[in-house]
Amino acid sequence: MGKPRETVMARVLEVRAENPRVKTVYLDFAAKAAPGQFVMAWIPGEGEKPFSVSFCGGARIGLTVAAIGPFSRKLQELKPGGVLGIRGPFGKGFKLKEGKAAVVGGGCGSAPLGFLVEELRRAGSEVVFVNGAKTKSELLFAARANAAGARVIVCTDDGSEGRKGFATDALAELLESEKIDCVYTCGPEVMMKKVAGLCAQNCVDCQASLERFMKCGFGVCGQCAVDGMLVCRDGPVFPLSRLARLREFGSARRDACGSVDA
Repeated sequence: MGKPRETVMARVLEVRAENPRVKTVYLDFAAKAAPGQFVMAWIPGEGEKPFSVSFCGGARIGLTVAAIGPFSRKLQELKPGGVLGIRGPFGKGFKLKEGKAAVVGGGCGSAPLGFLVEELRRAGSEVVFVNGAKTKSELLFAARANAAGARVIVCTDDGSEGRKGFATDALAELLESEKIDCVYTCGPEVMMKKVAGLCAQNCVDCQASLERFMKCGFGVCGQCAVDGMLVCRDGPVFPLSRLARLREFGSARRDACGSVDA
């Protein structure tokens, strides 16, 4: 592969449906990525978007994509043998800590967390994966985490699978009943804000992966600015010590034009 800032045309190896709305596109792309890092994916005529790396091994990576807009739908339509432009990987990923880990995901925000759970287990950590979604059909990577040896707690808003309620409720109970050394989270920002608050209350280390609108991927355009920091360069994974200083965390974000949407 070329330099991270150069676009490499990667061949599609496999496209796998994860649930009715989400697919993982596996690419022939030799990159060393950590859980939480991202790449910029380019489709000619459609533009470029950031996606978390959801699998990395050997000479292939996986991007797990929810069908949300025109670009993601086009990406899901790729077939084996097709090509996708890739730049990266970029950003700071999750830092693996020793001890017992809780990994908290919400909906399609769990995209990088299957990869994280596998890496934590390879490092010898005991892992509890709190996997939340609105309904059973939107759960992501519960089976993958279970196969990696994690204990999985499934939470759905409507009670269609696992326990009824929010992932943050399950985390609150977990922090009260067990010694957790670090919590890792990715998902809706309102959920991650609650996760960070619970960790602060219980004096538990926490890392959260933030999502913002990105154009360049490496800190030039400033589009992903959050309280003077750039999510693409200083994150997207931030420790609790920094999250506590981000006033916009859980309350505001910039749109494609750079305006703050509170």
